[in-house]
Amino acid sequence: MTLRSTSGKTHFQHRSWLHPLTTQHELELVEKSNKKVLQPTFPAWRPYISYPQSQLQIVAGAFENPLQFWGCKQHHVNKLIYVPLFHTVSKSSSLKVLSAMLLLLLLQISLGCLWLGHAEVVTSFESTCPQFFFRETPPNEALEPESPAWICQRYKNQYYFATLYDRSRRIPVYSAYLYQPGPGTRPKTWLVEPQLIGLSYPKAMEREWTLSKYYNVSSEQIGKSQAILQDYKNLTGLNRGHLNPSGHHSDSSSRTATFSLTNIVPQDEKLNGGAWNNYEQQTMMRRTVGCNTTYVVVGAVPGNNYIAKGRVNKPSHIWSSACCEVDKNHREAWGVIAENDKNEVQLLKLGELEELLTHLYGKDQVYLFDSDCPRE
Repeated sequence: MTLRSTSGKTHFQHRSWLHPLTTQHELELVEKSNKKVLQPTFPAWRPYISYPQSQLQIVAGAFENPLQFWGCKQHHVNKLIYVPLFHTVSKSSSLKVLSAMLLLLLLQISLGCLWLGHAEVVTSFESTCPQFFFRETPPNEALEPESPAWICQRYKNQYYFATLYDRSRRIPVYSAYLYQPGPGTRPKTWLVEPQLIGLSYPKAMEREWTLSKYYNVSSEQIGKSQAILQDYKNLTGLNRGHLNPSGHHSDSSSRTATFSLTNIVPQDEKLNGGAWNNYEQQTMMRRTVGCNTTYVVVGAVPGNNYIAKGRVNKPSHIWSSACCEVDKNHREAWGVIAENDKNEVQLLKLGELEELLTHLYGKDQVYLFDSDCPRE
C-alpha cells in the first residue's frame, strides 16, 4: 500500500495479497472538518482516507450510484486509515468485469474481518514481548529444544502471552504469562499458528478451515511443524491440556488467545480435571493473595510416548512456576510438578523445581526466572 504525489495530486495504490491484481484510485488531498483527507476525484464514490497513511482499517462507505457495499473494522497498531475498496467503474463497463471485481473485493473484506487474531513467530522474546517475564528475563537456554519457535501470542492487536514451541515434537516447551484471573465463559474455537507453516504467512493465529479455504493450505502443510485438531481426536485417557489456562485471564480476548494448539499438550484427563485443575483454580488463588504482579511460566517435559501415530509427544511431566511481586522489595516464589499419568501435584520451592527440571531435561542448570526471584 503506497501513497505518492504527482502533478499536484495524491494517488492511492492498494496491492492485494489475495490476488496480483492492482486497483488504483485517483484522489485529491482536501480539507474536511479541519482534517486533511484524501477524496476520490471521481464523484460517484465517497469513501475517505485519513491522512497521513498508517495501518489498515476497512469501513463501509456511502455511494451516490445504486451500488452499495459493506465492510468491517480491523484495528492495527493505534492508527487508522479508510481504504476505498472498489475500482472506479464507468457506466459503460462490462457487467462481467464489474461482478468479478465486486466478488474479489468483497472476499478480501470478509478475509479482513475473519483475521482477528495475531500471533508472531519472533527471533527472541526480549525484543518483542518481554513483559510476560519477571525482569523481562525468559528462562535460560537449558529448556530449548532442537527445533524451537518463539511465539508472541497476540489477539486483536494485543499480546497476551509468550510460548516457546517445539516444532519436531509439536508441543509447547513452556508458556509465560501474567496471572490475572477473572469471571468469564470458556472459549470453544481452537486455533493454529500460520507462521509455523512459513514466515510468509500472516502473523495470525487462525482456525484451520480458514487457512484451508482462503490460503489453499492443506492439513498436511499446517501440521508439518505443529499439532492440528485431528491429532487430538479419539484419545483414550488423555485430553487437550492448556499450559496457560483460560481461567487465568480476565476477559474474552485473553481467554480466546489461550485456545491456540501451540499452547496445548496431551494431558492425562484425570490429572487435567483433578489435581492440576485444583492447583490452577484454588492453590494459585490462595498463594497470590497480596501479590501486585504474578509472573507465571508453565511447561511440559517431553516424554517417550506419542499420540496421533507418532506426531505429537506426550509429556512425561507437567510443571508450573510463579514469581510474585508483593512490592518493590518483597517477592515470593513457588513451583509445582506432576507426572502426566497420575492425579497428583507436588508443591515445591522454586529452587527445588529448577533442580528437578535440570535432572529431567538433562542439560545445563535450569533457571526459570531472574535471580531476584527467591529460590528458597
